Amino acid sequence: MVSPIRRNLLSVAVVFAVATLGQSAIANEPVKPPKDLSKEQVKEIAEELSDEVLLGNGELTQGIPGSGPLTMEQIKAWISRDDVHKPLKVELPLGLNVARIPDGVLDANPLTRAKIELGRQLYFDTRLSVDNSISCASCHDPDVGYARETQFGVGIQGLTGNRNSPTSYNRILSTAQFWDGRAASLEEQAVGPIANPIEMGNTHEVCVKTVGDIPGYVAQFEKVFPKEGVTIETIGKAIASFERVIVTGPSPYDYYERLKPFLNFTSEDLEDDPDLKEEYDAVMAELEANPMSESAIRGRNLFFSERVNCAACHVGANLTDEKFHNIGVGMDQPNPDLGRFAVTGDEKDKGAFKTPTIRNVALTAPYMHDGSQKTLMEVVEHYAKGGVPNPWLSDKIEKINLTQQEKEDLVAFMEACTGDLQIVERGRLPQ
Repeated sequence: MVSPIRRNLLSVAVVFAVATLGQSAIANEPVKPPKDLSKEQVKEIAEELSDEVLLGNGELTQGIPGSGPLTMEQIKAWISRDDVHKPLKVELPLGLNVARIPDGVLDANPLTRAKIELGRQLYFDTRLSVDNSISCASCHDPDVGYARETQFGVGIQGLTGNRNSPTSYNRILSTAQFWDGRAASLEEQAVGPIANPIEMGNTHEVCVKTVGDIPGYVAQFEKVFPKEGVTIETIGKAIASFERVIVTGPSPYDYYERLKPFLNFTSEDLEDDPDLKEEYDAVMAELEANPMSESAIRGRNLFFSERVNCAACHVGANLTDEKFHNIGVGMDQPNPDLGRFAVTGDEKDKGAFKTPTIRNVALTAPYMHDGSQKTLMEVVEHYAKGGVPNPWLSDKIEKINLTQQEKEDLVAFMEACTGDLQIVERGRLPQ
């Protein structure tokens, strides 16, 4: 019996072997199976392919197997497989694995390999925009933590709004999207920028027609969404499926947290229990390979302390409460962005914006909803001064007396919350 982790690591090779079979046959070239898999393993793994997947290892984001331009033959070989259409049972990586995926999210839009791959193609396809210049990845770029390094998102013709591009990883753990939560789901968020005049500048109708005129997309939509075909709703479902499998990998912080239970044991305890000692040694080996500095450890203790209490909002596995708070950012401007208030009309929501995750935050500068703070040190100093006073300031925001070393320690901790992001194929789109 092959373990789930071994199965996940091998499945990419299996998909490659099976999906390229048609391609090699067309080219009259012999098929060369992966050298590290026996025929028995290929058969066993292929039969179990759709059961369980560990998110974050790149298995679901490397595209339809092959190289060069994506051909219709490769697409047909891919979508003809039964196992790429079966709902996946997903497991979150270390750190995120203590979180609960919101109820109903995956029931409403089950994850399948074919749907995720379709969403990947759409995510990187500039043809969704009115002038073939902007894709989802233009503002949520894998190279910069699925965000953008500019203060504001930049759309067609260089147009900008007044908000920074939020990250698009770990969205499997959230429901309401955008800084103000105006989209109730990731599916709704995914199609919003298409029709936004300063983002993709298109209309949903034109976008659907464009996608529907591309044979490679039509073939996939007919298999993935046999009842609906190409609609703006199914485009949203596909993109949301891809975004849900983009997750942050384990960080030094996660490896350090895994060590904490062992600190209650003495060396004698470990020596008396060989199994416990073996587990301890394995945890220590991973921590040594992913070390957390002394400064980061001090910062971690400050972050979760009652005095500093960053965890009042940055809490849980994803280090965010997914709620909306006025922390004083931008409230000293003549006409401040009122954020959540525009959605709810509730006075208390004036100037409130969604709490971003701390995970991989070191990769996503600049910060805050308006991109006004360029570094993590600026962010720490904003909180230390108690934000910008205004009538709707959150009661969680208070002035904190921090030494320079404590500020540096908090920054070090946030940097230690950085984990690997999976490899993602950005090209190989239907022609």
